[in-house]
Amino acid sequence: MVSLIKDRVYGRLDMSQDLEDSELMDVIDECVLEESRITMIPIRQRQELAETVFNAIRRLDVLQDILEDDSITEIMINGKDNIFIERNGRIEKSGKVFDSDARLEDIAQKIAALSNRIVNASVPIVDTRLADGSRVCIILPPVALNGPIITVRKFFEIPLTIEKLIELGSVNTEVAAFLEKAVKAKYNLFISGGTGSGKTTFLNVLSNFIPKDERIVTIEDSAELQLKKVENIVRLEARNANVEGKNAITIRDLIKASLRLRPDRIIVGEVRGEETLDMIQAMSTGHDGSLSTGHGNSPEDMMARLETMVLMGMDMPVSAVRQQIASAIDIIVHLGRLRDKSRRVLKIVEITGIENGEIAFNTLYEFKEMGEEGGKVQGGLVRVAENLKNTEKMQRAGY
Repeated sequence: MVSLIKDRVYGRLDMSQDLEDSELMDVIDECVLEESRITMIPIRQRQELAETVFNAIRRLDVLQDILEDDSITEIMINGKDNIFIERNGRIEKSGKVFDSDARLEDIAQKIAALSNRIVNASVPIVDTRLADGSRVCIILPPVALNGPIITVRKFFEIPLTIEKLIELGSVNTEVAAFLEKAVKAKYNLFISGGTGSGKTTFLNVLSNFIPKDERIVTIEDSAELQLKKVENIVRLEARNANVEGKNAITIRDLIKASLRLRPDRIIVGEVRGEETLDMIQAMSTGHDGSLSTGHGNSPEDMMARLETMVLMGMDMPVSAVRQQIASAIDIIVHLGRLRDKSRRVLKIVEITGIENGEIAFNTLYEFKEMGEEGGKVQGGLVRVAENLKNTEKMQRAGY
């Protein structure tokens, strides 16, 4: 029925005119009313039908309703007939479908165009974002074999606060107070964790502790950080190459440019490759208090991955790489998802230097499980080390 009414609406529109949303809605209402006289559509269903048709014409079709549902945190579209959603950490099928793969591909291209990206058969993979900062990955045929693929990781319209994370059990008040002091004292913090562990969300929360009088430069592949309390902020976003394979602006280019913008701190959304070298050097050369994230299964694994990524940017001895990492990063916050799908801080470690050629750690807090109740894992962060070893920055900050 939606397709039928859409065709009727298009038949009445003057395609040479740019209609306002209200004018388009008036035409849709007329067509729905006409159809209801034929098929006896109930009044409540008429309104829903009109909104569905409007979304299909002017917005993101069936995806729009899912995006507006605040209980949904992730959307996974595997071709026109398979739309899955994540709600409360659980994945389920939405029951919604697109009319055709062609329609789904149109929506994919519309999403990419929102942030001036291109996606088509020649450039079938793109990372982009929606207007609210939600992260989007699009993969089109011929790379995707079961039709256009779209994955949307939604963000809270109102960013999470440390108080909310305490309420959810991700951290406790002692850890929250420690992290607040660490950020204000300008320790370089690195957040590690697996896919979907909440690294970017946690980075947003930590950024709320940055004093308002500091100048911040954020660097991201696709802009999604939500720094609400910082006034003096420069937001930079990488740019893909054009259809000719030229004019790309990489994360590495942006880090180098940021050093000339007089930042107090640099926040790199995520490091994945050779730009890690530039981030490490920036942290080591007067930009204390910088933050970044990366994919790792543990703090130790994250350090090994950082070594590999630094070596992608420059051929140098591993011992020199480890020395640079150890002098640049002060604290690692490791996140993870437990079997009940909850996101928790699992470990907080301090990097204390190099011992026997390896990066040395001082574990400050570690998650201890205390059983299970009602399907929820019970437990929390427990202090392991009595004291922080590198206290110089804390003392300079007056703590």
